[in-house]
Amino acid sequence: MCYGFDGRGALDHSLAHRGTSRRKLLRGALAGLAGAGALAAGAAAPLAHAAGRPTGRPVVPPGLIGIQLYTLRSVLGGANFEPVLRELAGIGYRRVELAGLSGRSASDVRALLDDIGLAATSAHEGLSSGPAALETKIADAVTLGRSHLVVPYLASADRARWQAWAEQINREAEAARAAGLRYGYHNHAHEWTTDLGGGVTPWDVLTSECDPRLVHLEIDLYWVVTAAIQLGEPDPEGFAIDVIRDAPQRVLQFHVKDRAAANGATADLGTGIIDFPRIFRAHSPREYIVENDNPEVSPLHTARVGYSYLRDLRY
Repeated sequence: MCYGFDGRGALDHSLAHRGTSRRKLLRGALAGLAGAGALAAGAAAPLAHAAGRPTGRPVVPPGLIGIQLYTLRSVLGGANFEPVLRELAGIGYRRVELAGLSGRSASDVRALLDDIGLAATSAHEGLSSGPAALETKIADAVTLGRSHLVVPYLASADRARWQAWAEQINREAEAARAAGLRYGYHNHAHEWTTDLGGGVTPWDVLTSECDPRLVHLEIDLYWVVTAAIQLGEPDPEGFAIDVIRDAPQRVLQFHVKDRAAANGATADLGTGIIDFPRIFRAHSPREYIVENDNPEVSPLHTARVGYSYLRDLRY
């Protein structure tokens, strides 16, 4: 779950309606879309799983490590807002991804973040209800000094609805670009496990119809690995690398959260099964955003473990 959206429920719903098609791989779904004539002309063929090559960079640069504040939702309320943000800065974070403003104005949050030494470089915000809402969303982002706007969640089994959403994303992204902002989409797992007909998935529709000149991707590594496992993919990290390399859009942000071996739940970084070094060798985004939807110990423990894992990682 990200910013209050039920990614697990959407995944379960998609699998329940997928039936015997649930084991189709990424390349099969893309082939189905091409057969339906929905891929843009000249789109690249699906890639074989990539092993990735060393980039020469042994660590994740600390200045690129952020945290999604949804992880800390249970401790950010009321008077705790400022102390928790100060503790994040004390851990070493220099950037955060917002999940709402906790009842504060954009200017008040900006002043507080500036005082603490944090930058709100990104935020999860849904599609706007109309032109006025979009104008407010962009104005708040500019006030906060953000560089990224990210749509956190969309879910439907209706292909036409995904196409309409892609059109709206393009419109909003064009307005965001005019204000100097990047506009992205954040995945869960159901974008690959939902069959819209003929093997076409929501991911196929989004990546073929969202303008790569305007729209980037924020890849949630837990959810794409989870999708691969549910599809019967024998190499989940390879699947994730294919997703990243195959998309026309640039992958500028990672959500970095681990997957528990025992039950598949979200886990603190380094305590689960995901081979992050392999993925990081294959692609270097502009932000590595720590997240755990349901911290087992405490949200601040998750923040400490996540920052230390990324800061100390050698790959």
